[in-house]
Amino acid sequence: MSEDWRAEAEAALARGRRLDRRIPSFLLRSPISRAGYWWGTAVGWIWGSLWSTGPIERRNGLWVFRGMPSWTFSRGGVCVGGCFLTGDVAPTEAILRHEAVHKAQWLRYGFLMPLLYLTAGRDPMRNRFEIEAGLEDGNYVRRGR
Repeated sequence: MSEDWRAEAEAALARGRRLDRRIPSFLLRSPISRAGYWWGTAVGWIWGSLWSTGPIERRNGLWVFRGMPSWTFSRGGVCVGGCFLTGDVAPTEAILRHEAVHKAQWLRYGFLMPLLYLTAGRDPMRNRFEIEAGLEDGNYVRRGR
């Protein structure tokens, strides 16, 4: 990874802001997006309830489902609505801060969140949602000094 990741991250955020201006305002932070958030949370609850073998906890405003098999989520975990689905290791406060930003993104975008996240790409260094959530807190880059 290049050391100039910050410039690349800023460019990704700028692209995201331009895209957001094209989304009709009634879809953002609205009753429609809230319905999408609750739909996502229901999907997260169902998926987590089916596969979680660990504790289910309420932490940092998230429902945390631990003990998920690795094939049920990507990377170190996934935020779906207000649920964080992850493996056996207890998430750190930094990870929970990162995931709480994803929850806020779900509240803003609702039903659009999965599509927007998919179009942002799998590379966290170019994915505006991961950048907004904090690349350091998400363990994508080393913490600065």
